[in-house]
Amino acid sequence: MSYPKSSAAGEPEAIQPSPSFSQIEEGVLDFWQRDSTFQATIDQRADEGAPEWVFYDGPPFANGLPHYGHLLTGYAKDLFPRYQTMRGKRVERRFGWDTHGLPAELEAMKQLGITEKSEIEAMGIGVFNAACRASVLKYTREWRDYVTRQGRWVDFEHDYKTLNPSFMESVLWAFKTLYDKNLAYEGFRVLPYCWNDQTPLSNHELRMDDDVYQMRTDQTVTVTFPLTGDKAASLGLSGVKALAWTTTPWTLPTNEALAVGADFDYVVVPAGPTATVDGPFLLARDLVGSHAKGLGYESADEAVAAITATVAGSELADVTYERLFDYFADTDAFGTEKAWRILVTDFVTTDDGTGIVHEAPAYGEVDQYACEAAGIPVIVSVDDGARFLPVVTDFAGLQVFEANSPVIRTLKERGRLFSQASYAHSYPHCWRCRKPLIYKAVSSWFVRVTDVKDDMLRLNQEINWVP
Repeated sequence: MSYPKSSAAGEPEAIQPSPSFSQIEEGVLDFWQRDSTFQATIDQRADEGAPEWVFYDGPPFANGLPHYGHLLTGYAKDLFPRYQTMRGKRVERRFGWDTHGLPAELEAMKQLGITEKSEIEAMGIGVFNAACRASVLKYTREWRDYVTRQGRWVDFEHDYKTLNPSFMESVLWAFKTLYDKNLAYEGFRVLPYCWNDQTPLSNHELRMDDDVYQMRTDQTVTVTFPLTGDKAASLGLSGVKALAWTTTPWTLPTNEALAVGADFDYVVVPAGPTATVDGPFLLARDLVGSHAKGLGYESADEAVAAITATVAGSELADVTYERLFDYFADTDAFGTEKAWRILVTDFVTTDDGTGIVHEAPAYGEVDQYACEAAGIPVIVSVDDGARFLPVVTDFAGLQVFEANSPVIRTLKERGRLFSQASYAHSYPHCWRCRKPLIYKAVSSWFVRVTDVKDDMLRLNQEINWVP
């Protein structure tokens, strides 16, 4: 191929002293189109039996306009296929459109003026899908103009869309293959969960943007758990109040266990002269000084000096305590006959808190593992929108972040609140809607990656990934 370097009369064109580079670019684009230059590079290689170089393009959504980020990556997506074409290979570059997933649904909801999943169900899934289909390809012309103008060679005439049955069938085939090999399974696990979009997120999505983690101030509480039963009595701990700290007061209505560290020493401290809550209290020895004021002492040294007993964390296994709420006290209905006892675990630290951790297995990953191993059920107390279910009678219908203050107030009224404080911390937010996430047990499908990890690493060494 050659570019026209002469005028129509055969005379060399005069060099322009002040050229318009945009006009020059548009002239090149016009020539490429009239000459079918891009298609010729494919046809010519096919006639020659040239080897194929496969280009996998991560397709964009067409329900939004392209931006600088697409421009930047678009150059890389053009550079490597163009280089391989110059090396004599046949490189077909079919453009694709990602038409599935939450971004498509959220944009359609925005256009329809709805905000709740229940509104989608009310209008009908078919109607909503039609709205999504119309929305998701809204800006295809603008995308085509944008990509063409940047000088990128792609095949728009034979583009693919993830909504095409052939594409969806290929995805289902791949999933079925994993399932047939026992590599895909349905699990019920605690995952980052967006209550606004009503969907779980992967850990990868918590690193999608730099501002996914934002500083947030929450109310933290330290709560009392009076110890009961024969085991507590044998250790001389009857009536002693274990202190557990949490940054998520809304999870306390589903408290089902307490966790301690096997290798930590736990001590009994009587309530000091200025205590506002009756003792005695149980907490990790290493943290007594941090809670001196709340324990009723003027200094850390005074609080440590007041210790009356010491017990190893490993000895506290299966000590029972008075539960905070009775919503799940019907053990026949909820399977909670093994709940409300102390578990000895390996994840408790004395970096902060009290060294005793409140366990709500539906809302913490390690909580779930520890409680399930102890035969304690995972009880989900909120709906898909993170609003408390009717069984949680005192807070029914409240969204979890709205429920924090009422939960704290109720604990105070019942004499179970030891202390309350504001806590500023880095907290994950949804990269789509920017709402604060929660952790929640949900049903989802997983792939047993660990089963094929070694094969994947070995095969990766045989693949030349570009770039």
